[in-house]
Amino acid sequence: MLAIVKDNNTDPMLSSLCLNYSCANKVLFQSKLVSRRSKLKLYQTVIRPVVVYRCETWVLYENIIQKLSVFERKILRRIFGPIKKKDGSWKIKTNMELGKLIKNRNIINYVKAQRLSWFGHIHRKPETSIVRKIYKWQPYVTRPAGRPKHRWDDDVRNDLRRMKLLKWSEQAQDRLEWKKIFEKAKTLHDL
Repeated sequence: MLAIVKDNNTDPMLSSLCLNYSCANKVLFQSKLVSRRSKLKLYQTVIRPVVVYRCETWVLYENIIQKLSVFERKILRRIFGPIKKKDGSWKIKTNMELGKLIKNRNIINYVKAQRLSWFGHIHRKPETSIVRKIYKWQPYVTRPAGRPKHRWDDDVRNDLRRMKLLKWSEQAQDRLEWKKIFEKAKTLHDL
């Protein structure tokens, strides 16, 4: 069972997910009657959306990335199973092999793509919109001394820089073009 510490940045559902996964694990993911394709589809359509509920507003700290990745690889290893070698021993699939099997559509890329989707949605809103006003709002106090906090806006803009999108503000105005961008982000290896 995965122990996810309750963070200010994550949803409380993450901590209860272990219980849900363990129930599904006993019934579906261990069954030989259910195909791998069906198990993978179940993970992608039921389990992953519960894990990443409200992920559009998350700031991805390194510890959250690690916990989500470990959780996903645990499920994927259960779905795809070990490989039997010629000498009769069993080998567990590596992280790279799992990445190839799911075509780099991992949970971290999914979260980043959802954030890009929300980012585009915010920038398409008119200036008078409440969402846009809250996004642009600046507090009247100065930031505390020390290293600056990791902010959502900085995180998303770093993702855009890694994708080499320089004119993202014009691209975000076109909904169809922006959808292509965040769909592409779901499969990028180095995002």
